[in-house]
Amino acid sequence: MAKTLTNTDFNFPGQKSVYHGKVRDVYDINDDLMVMVATDRISAFDVILPKGIPYKGQVLNQIAAKFLDATADIVPNWKLATPDPMVTVGLKCEGFRVEMIIRGYLTGSAWRDYKAGMRELCGIKLPDGMKENERFPEPIITPTTKAEAGHDENISREEIIAQGIVSKEDYETMERYTRALFKRGTEIAAEKGLILVDTKYEFGKRDGKVYLIDEIHTPDSSRYFYADGYEERFANGEPQKQLSKEFVRQWLIEHDFMGKEGQQVPEMTDEYCDSVSDRYIELYEHITGEPFVKTDDTDLNARIQKNVEAYLATR
Repeated sequence: MAKTLTNTDFNFPGQKSVYHGKVRDVYDINDDLMVMVATDRISAFDVILPKGIPYKGQVLNQIAAKFLDATADIVPNWKLATPDPMVTVGLKCEGFRVEMIIRGYLTGSAWRDYKAGMRELCGIKLPDGMKENERFPEPIITPTTKAEAGHDENISREEIIAQGIVSKEDYETMERYTRALFKRGTEIAAEKGLILVDTKYEFGKRDGKVYLIDEIHTPDSSRYFYADGYEERFANGEPQKQLSKEFVRQWLIEHDFMGKEGQQVPEMTDEYCDSVSDRYIELYEHITGEPFVKTDDTDLNARIQKNVEAYLATR
């Protein structure tokens, strides 16, 4: 198995603090910049799994950078540069405490809840008689509150505004951007023979303006189906062929793990980790239309430190 980056402890010029997330480590530089390192960690059910996935950080970072550039005409975003295959440097924004999830199809956790009898999701009424992977007439936005720890919680648009989590004006701006970004992402995916099923966007504020932050349209934040065969599989009630992290969740569910107390993460063999890596690379090549170039450095930490230092020296 190739080398993975699962822990970081950098000391960049001007560094003030660091936040270690589930997958990304974010370094605060001189009050104004953020250095975001996409590690090879993988999480599911809000649990960081014990082994890293080769090239996963590179895949996530490069897809996100590509889509941030491809949507910059729709919404301003935080990205300034990608000085390393696993790193994006961008503007510091004050993040909103909600994630904007938009769904074009009934699948994943929404389907699991629907199957259990749920008919309202984040204040949106769902009709009876829907099937797994069925397309909604119009995409629905189902926000969640961003938890400091543990599980994010579903919340309605009305609750977000009433509780003052986000102002009405800012929420409406995020909602408008979310629909426009999903439309663009859907069009780009369709050109590559894929369906963008659902995704999440995060926004922040800087100088009174709403910015798109974090990752976008990656296999960690999004779910993709292959367009070819979708209708036939749906009509026959068969699982869709998909490219997303959902296959990891399904593997965990099959091994009796859903992040609940007392449950044990199943053993992740090198062979399994390599197979997950192959799926991430497959998605990269599908969604970008470009071959993936592996960066096989023996010391990923040293390479990142050097590349980021060189970029910061130009600021």
